[in-house]
Amino acid sequence: MGRTIACANQKGGVGKTTTVVNLASVLALNGIRTLVVDLDPQGNATSGFGIDRTTVDGSIYDAIIGDEAVDTMIVTESSTGVAVIPAAIALAGADVELATLEARERRLQRVLAPIRDRFDIIFIDCPPSLGLLTVNALTAADAVLVPLQCEYYALEGSAQLLATIDLVRDHLHPALALDGVVLTMYDGRTRLSADVEAEARRHLGSAVYQTVIPRSVRLSEAPSHGRPITAYAPTSRGAEAYTALGREFIQRNHLQAAITEAVA
Repeated sequence: MGRTIACANQKGGVGKTTTVVNLASVLALNGIRTLVVDLDPQGNATSGFGIDRTTVDGSIYDAIIGDEAVDTMIVTESSTGVAVIPAAIALAGADVELATLEARERRLQRVLAPIRDRFDIIFIDCPPSLGLLTVNALTAADAVLVPLQCEYYALEGSAQLLATIDLVRDHLHPALALDGVVLTMYDGRTRLSADVEAEARRHLGSAVYQTVIPRSVRLSEAPSHGRPITAYAPTSRGAEAYTALGREFIQRNHLQAAITEAVA
């Protein structure tokens, strides 16, 4: 059964979707069967793979709220082979709609159950909030990956997210783990980035990935071209950083066997 990772941070603009798109691409290029579920109403992971939301057969909204099967909704990104379940603008009102539904916190878990065996890893790109959509992602996931922007308020915000993870563990999903924390938007020219990194490693220890994602013009440009950084600028610093993060992620999640099977 595939391992499911929710990529979450209630603060917007921290590199959450950038991390999902580019880490998923690195894994897929290594032969790991990878699925991205775009649970963010903004749909940035969907467009980041060059998928037009107006032409797809359905979205994760139709599965969660409308009980439709997700099999026909999966779109495969051509340059990397990442499978994607797109988002829809209708997700913006999903928290309100979910509130009246039975087993509202477990709708996504139920939707993904029939297809988990088809993938080695499933990423859920969460919205920048701690509402019912994010709770659904945390309940459906085996672990949480937290992008942490190297800026002043980042650690304060992460404490709130970690508290939410604890609540989900206590009331819904005792086995939910913290996969790790990824430091993003690191600017080596500033003292602030170094201070945030030092503080994160002091408080969170080995939970923080060794690889740090730098601020990068190429990383910022890639989504506007609908391509992961590995396809848009494969020799850039951003591509090198996500490739290194991919190696760490593979080791941390014991995915070496999946690569061996793909090669065989």
